[in-house]
Amino acid sequence: MASFIGRRKFLATLGGAAAAWPLAARAQQARLPTIGFLGATTPAAESQRLAAFTQRLGELGWIEGRTVAIDVRWAEGRNDRFAEIAAEFVRLRVDVIVTQGTASIIAAKQATAVIPIVFAAAGDPVGAGLVASLARPAGNVTGLSSQLRDTATKRLELLRDVVPNLRRLAIMANVDNASIVLEMRELQATVPALGLDVITLEIHRGEDIAPSFDSLQGRADALVVLAEALAMTNRVRISTLALGARLPTMHGHREYVEAGGLMSYGPSVPAQYRRAADYVDKILRGTKPGDIPVEQPSKFELIINLTTAKTLGLQIPDKLLALADEVID
Repeated sequence: MASFIGRRKFLATLGGAAAAWPLAARAQQARLPTIGFLGATTPAAESQRLAAFTQRLGELGWIEGRTVAIDVRWAEGRNDRFAEIAAEFVRLRVDVIVTQGTASIIAAKQATAVIPIVFAAAGDPVGAGLVASLARPAGNVTGLSSQLRDTATKRLELLRDVVPNLRRLAIMANVDNASIVLEMRELQATVPALGLDVITLEIHRGEDIAPSFDSLQGRADALVVLAEALAMTNRVRISTLALGARLPTMHGHREYVEAGGLMSYGPSVPAQYRRAADYVDKILRGTKPGDIPVEQPSKFELIINLTTAKTLGLQIPDKLLALADEVID
């Protein structure tokens, strides 16, 4: 009798264990490859970028919730949030971190030397120390350069076409961003050769923007806003204040023009996020990030806001309208 009872207990235990095996297997299978998406600004600012990224992932077979998980966090242009989010992704053991902008990339790189990091846009990845070289990034970081420094002179030339009496140029720069400081210095060195006087508006946080405009008080004929997370987060405020000061503005990305800025010339960041999805695909399939070359944009788009031009009393030359990739009216 005791033997029979013992056998029943053994079979019950064996049956329970057998039932548990598929549960454990399913639990293991349920852990999807996870992407940590560090949005450097806000959902409103980056919705097109995130949509472009997820759409391309889907085309490559990575369907959110089915074959891949995407954890999205928003830093709202704050450097302290970059570090917090990067540390959180490390704790969550995500498989790859996706972000853009030098400050957020540096925060991610400081948080981990193991988890692959893909940047969708970086002004000067070599100069900022993000990668060893464009051809062979090495380490755990790779992505796409935006080449905004290389197109700085072109943006000034376009601005002069619209503001023919341009003599005094203001530059707004977040000087806490190493890449932006490099771009600002390059512009400062370039403008004297163009016969321009330059005024620099150095900002560190959103609260610095309005006082910066107050300090101009008619001392500038136009404003160049150097593109990065803080300026992007406050792009509507910058455009509103610039219109109030009757200052034509030039930008590196179209989102600023959609928010009321006058013009932009630079790569399409949503298009670069699409391309970043290809990088993530390669990494999730086993390629090391250090073996994937940093890609440079081959196309730059000119966006013009005609409504803003009319408000400022500016006439956009026909040749620029013909060259524009998009005119917002």
